[in-house]
Amino acid sequence: MILTLGTPDWSAWVTPPAMDKLRGRQLRWLRAQAHHLKPVVIIGQHRVTEGVVKHIDSALEQHELLKVRLTDAEKIEAVQAADLLVAETGAALVQRIGHTLVLYRPRQNGQPTIKLPKS
Repeated sequence: MILTLGTPDWSAWVTPPAMDKLRGRQLRWLRAQAHHLKPVVIIGQHRVTEGVVKHIDSALEQHELLKVRLTDAEKIEAVQAADLLVAETGAALVQRIGHTLVLYRPRQNGQPTIKLPKS
């Protein structure tokens, strides 16, 4: 007996809503800037908690561009974590590769240090 769960909605996985704010050129530039970064936040077995969201929020305020890694996560867990972090922090999901997420949010207090190219 084969158990099927139906067809997943792949469109939600390809273009999350928060990425609509950024244009293609800006996303490519942010991905290039994030390439050399090490993950600032590593999310463990308890996944996204209130404390993790607060830590990522303060890290985004400090760094603006941030890599987050999920340990031993399935693909669906990484997608759900990305959706939750984007919703809770107001950041844009720049990229998701495997267990690694790249988030961007301009600094809310003070001048942003990352200047995006014009689209």
